[in-house]
Amino acid sequence: MEFGYTLLCEQTPPKQLVADLVEAEEAGFDYAAVSDHYFPWLEDQGHSAYAWSVLGALAQATHRIPLMTQVTCPIMRYHPAVVAQKAATMGVLSDGRFTLGLGAGENLNEHVVGRGWPSVDVRHEMFAEAVEIIRALFGGDYVNYRGRHFTVDSAKLYDLPDRPVPIGVAADGPRAGRLAARHADLLISDQPNGDVVDLFRNEAGAGRPVYGQIPVSYGSDYDECKERAHRIWRFSSPGWKVMAELPGPVNFEAAVQTVRPEDVAGAVPCGDNVDDYVEAVQKFADAGFTHLSICQSGAEQQKDFRTWAEADLLPALRERFG
Repeated sequence: MEFGYTLLCEQTPPKQLVADLVEAEEAGFDYAAVSDHYFPWLEDQGHSAYAWSVLGALAQATHRIPLMTQVTCPIMRYHPAVVAQKAATMGVLSDGRFTLGLGAGENLNEHVVGRGWPSVDVRHEMFAEAVEIIRALFGGDYVNYRGRHFTVDSAKLYDLPDRPVPIGVAADGPRAGRLAARHADLLISDQPNGDVVDLFRNEAGAGRPVYGQIPVSYGSDYDECKERAHRIWRFSSPGWKVMAELPGPVNFEAAVQTVRPEDVAGAVPCGDNVDDYVEAVQKFADAGFTHLSICQSGAEQQKDFRTWAEADLLPALRERFG
């Protein structure tokens, strides 16, 4: 298993995101996952830089570490032809270190263009068409496309990396898992669901990579870590069917007002006991994940987390799962 470092654009200022990854590369993390949002989930998070500007800076500021979006939605806020151009350019700028992670998105980020928020069935149709368009454009030829939801008129990408950018598709259930198997080079999920992993590999082929993410709240004071985890991660408590539908941070705040710190701590490892983190990672390893990105809570705690991860966490994880 390889272990990544998540740059959560919703909690960290853009210049710090770049500085954080420079140091994470030096600390030995295996790859970087970058969130792509228009809004933060909660006002407490306080940021939401344009991920693609950050990615361009990251490509120039780092040298070894692979980069990926986790994840970009190509169905409303961005047209898929534009996503293909952005991703191909990132492939060139990063010397082939970029992976395009895609997902069907959330109302939170997509409603800003004023097109409404379709039902999940329609979103999946749109998403399948979008991935087809992106894949076709990565081939380097002119692309014309007439779908139910998208049209592409004689588009061609002129700057392409030596090898096509790999495409990852996010899926937490069987329907999205089958879509990923049809269209993706790798699977992305934030839940250790072995059934979805098995479905993906059975239909797409054995040995395909599976990428996950785990939120953590490192620090020496367990109670402070628990409170910080609650401040940053309580938005996720209602589950994906709710998270995909709410339109703004104020709505998430209303939806999670009864969520307690102890509720969040049940899903987010807190404190500085390495064994607690290893136990949380074990669930993803058991489900067949090959990559897992670690997302530390709090912009102010990133440096302390990296120092601890380099000295203690990463060696323990590699000894157990390497």
